[in-house]
Amino acid sequence: MQHQALAPLLLGIDTGGTYTDAVLYDEQRGIVAKAKALTTRHDLAEGMAEAVKTLLGESDADAGRIGLVSMSTTLATNALVEGQGGRSGLVMVGFSEADLDRAGLRQALGSDPVVFIPGGHDGHGNEKELDLSPLFRWLETVAPTVSAFAVCAYFAVRNPAHEIAVCEAIQEHTGLPVTASHELSARLGGPRRALTTLLNARLISLIDRLITSTSSFLERRGIAAPLMVVRGDGALISAPVARTRPIETILSGPAASLVGARHLTGIEEAIVSDIGGTTTDIAILSGGRPRLDEEGALVGGWRTMVEAVAMRTFGLGGDSEVSIDERVLEPEIQLGPRRLVPLSLAEMQHPGSVIPVLERQLCREQPPGRLDGRFVISTGLPERFAAGLSGNEERIYRRLKARPQPLDEFASSNLALVAIERLVSRGLAQLCGFTPSDAAHVAGQQAIWNGRAAHLGAMLFARRSDKRGRPLAADAAEISARVLRALTRRSAEAILETALAEDGLGEAVSPRHPLISRALDRREGVARFSICLDRPVIGLGASARVHYSSLDRLLESDCVLPNCLDVANAVGAVAGQVRIAVEAKITQPQEGLFRVSVGSGTDDFDDEEEALVHAERQARALAAAKAAEAGAVEAETLVERAIEAAQVEGRRLFVEGMIRATASGRPRIAATGN
Repeated sequence: MQHQALAPLLLGIDTGGTYTDAVLYDEQRGIVAKAKALTTRHDLAEGMAEAVKTLLGESDADAGRIGLVSMSTTLATNALVEGQGGRSGLVMVGFSEADLDRAGLRQALGSDPVVFIPGGHDGHGNEKELDLSPLFRWLETVAPTVSAFAVCAYFAVRNPAHEIAVCEAIQEHTGLPVTASHELSARLGGPRRALTTLLNARLISLIDRLITSTSSFLERRGIAAPLMVVRGDGALISAPVARTRPIETILSGPAASLVGARHLTGIEEAIVSDIGGTTTDIAILSGGRPRLDEEGALVGGWRTMVEAVAMRTFGLGGDSEVSIDERVLEPEIQLGPRRLVPLSLAEMQHPGSVIPVLERQLCREQPPGRLDGRFVISTGLPERFAAGLSGNEERIYRRLKARPQPLDEFASSNLALVAIERLVSRGLAQLCGFTPSDAAHVAGQQAIWNGRAAHLGAMLFARRSDKRGRPLAADAAEISARVLRALTRRSAEAILETALAEDGLGEAVSPRHPLISRALDRREGVARFSICLDRPVIGLGASARVHYSSLDRLLESDCVLPNCLDVANAVGAVAGQVRIAVEAKITQPQEGLFRVSVGSGTDDFDDEEEALVHAERQARALAAAKAAEAGAVEAETLVERAIEAAQVEGRRLFVEGMIRATASGRPRIAATGN
C-alpha cells in the first residue's frame, strides 16, 4: 500500500479557448482530482496556475509527486478556424506565382509576403541552380514585419538540400523561426506542402507562448517533470519538438478527447462530439480507436498534410457569435464561426464595464444597431506581435484597453471597423457580444458568470428589427430559447454531416436537405421520414449537458454524457503514447540506379535489395532517434515495406518503393521526491 500511495502522479492539462482544464491521474486509482479555470489569453500561465492550484488543493497532493505533465490544446485549431496567427513570410523555391492558385494557397497567404527564387529539384532529386540573391533583397524589407518564415522547395521530399540552404540563410540574416516543408511531410504536392508550412510558421508564436507559460508555471510550482504535448493523431511529443512543429498540434484537443471518451465510457463504437467555447469537434470511434484522415487534417477550410484523427471541426460552440441574416424577411439565428467573449463573462472579469453600456443602449427609442451590444478589448499580447500593422490599424491598436470598450463609441467609421477586424484576426483584439453562453444564463441553465449582463444583452438582441420592422423576439427569454434550440439543432446537423461523410455520402446529401430537415423536425405528411444513427453519441465539453440534452430526440439515438465529460481532453492527454513515423522513398532515376531519400540525405545504389535494406536501416534509426527526441522511453519500432513494380514485355520493372518505420513508447516519467 505504501508503494501505491507514493507512485508518481500524472498531470493532464487542456488549454482551450475558454477554459483551462486539469486532472491529476494515478495509473492505479484513475482520476484523483479535477479542476477548471478560465483561460487567460494574455498570459496562459495564469489560467493554468489557477486550475492546478485548485487541483492540488482538493487532492492534498504534493507537487513533487508529479512525474509527467501532458497537455492538449485547442489553441492551434481555434487559430486556424478564426483566421488568427502571426504574420509570416513564405519562400517558394523553384515554383512560380501560378502555383499559388493550387490547394488554396493564395487564399491562405492573404496579405502575408511571398518571394519566388530559382532552384529546387526534379522528381529524382537532381538539383536545379539555386539563386539566393532575390531572397536577400526580399529579407531586407520583409524581416521587420513578420514573426516567422516558411520555406518550400520544388520536390524537397526527394532532396531537401535547397530548403536547408534557404533556412540557414534566413536564420543567419534574421534570427527568426523558420520552417522547412520536408520537416513536416514526406508527401508530394508542393502547393499543399507549402500551405501546411505557412500555417505552421503562423502558429509558432502561439504555441511558443503556451509552452513558455506552462514551463514557467511548472517551475514556480516545483514540478520537475517532462512536459509533453498531444499531437493531432493522439500521440505525444515533447515540448521542444512541439515548439518547432506546432501545426502537428492542430486537433490536439479533439484527439485527446477521443482517448478520454474511450477511457470514461468504455464504449468502442460511437460518434464523439466535443463542444467547446469556439468549436465543435466530431469524430467516429471504431474498435475503440479513432480513424486517421488519410488526406490530411482539414481545419478552418484548409486541407493540410498533417496526419491527424479524421475529425470534422465546426465553428460552433458555447461562445459562438450570435447574428442574423439581415438580407431576408424572416431572419434565422446564425451561430459562429467566430468566438466572442460572452457579455456575462466580460462583466464578471471587468465589473461595471458592460452593464452600464447595455442599459444606456436599451434606453434609446430606435431599434438597436449592429454595433449595439458589442465591445472590443485588447488581448494583452506583447508589443512585438503587432509588427506589420498599417497606419490605421496601428492607431486603432493604440486605443485598445484591457477593459471592454463599446463599439458604438470606439468605431466611428467603417474604416475603423475594418481595422478592428484585422486586429482580431491577428489575435491582438477580441470582440465581446451576445453568445449561447449568455442565452444559457438567461434560461437558468448556467450560473457561472454575470446573469444580469447576459439578460440585458439578450434584451438588446431581441429588440433588433427584421426587414418588416418587427423585433426579433418579445423578450430576453424568447430570444435565448431560440438561440439554444438553434445550437442544439446545428449540433445535430453537424453530427449527421459527419456520419454521412463517413458513409461516403458527404457530397451527395446535405444535413440541411429538405428531407433530412423534415425528419429532424418530425413534420407530419403523407410521406414520413425518420433518421437515426447506428451507434450512440458521446457528448463531451463543459456545456454538453446544456446543449446536448435533447440530441437523442433529434437523432433518435442514445446520447451518452459521462461523468467528468468537462475534462475529457485532460484525461486523454495523460493516456497517450509517443509515436513517430519516418518514411524513406526509393526511386529509379535511370535503369539500374536506385536512389534512397530519407531524412535530409540521399544515397544511390546499383542493387534494389541493397537499397531497400539501407532504406529500412536508415528509417528505423531515424524513427528511433526522433521518438527519443519526442520523449519516448524504450520505444519499439515496426517497419513496413511497400514496393510498386510493373511488368513490361514480361520483365519486372521497379517503379518506386516506400519504407515506413514507426517507433512508439510511453513518455518518460520522472522519479519523484515522494
